[in-house]
Amino acid sequence: MGYRLFIDDLRNPGSPDWVIARSSYAAINILETQGCPVEISFDHDLGGDDTTMPVVRRLIDLDLDSDGQYIPADFHFIVHSANPVGAENIRELLSRYLVFRISPCG
Repeated sequence: MGYRLFIDDLRNPGSPDWVIARSSYAAINILETQGCPVEISFDHDLGGDDTTMPVVRRLIDLDLDSDGQYIPADFHFIVHSANPVGAENIRELLSRYLVFRISPCG
């Protein structure tokens, strides 16, 4: 079983089995060095101008660059952000990609 990634600048996950990233830079570094987790929990706002949108885009790029082999079949994500617009942006972009990825035309 793979690891779980919790991305948030302030909060901690509910259990100790999560890998924590406090910035988009840290999260991208984890994705690039440890591979894709089986689960990601996203906050949107990470302090200052930093958000998790670069992480979502990098996750998609890593999967596209590997011909759909980077994101595991059992991957899932949640968004725990208090920013409703940011949360919807994450859900929309990643959900659309995952549907595209499994569609016969994708």
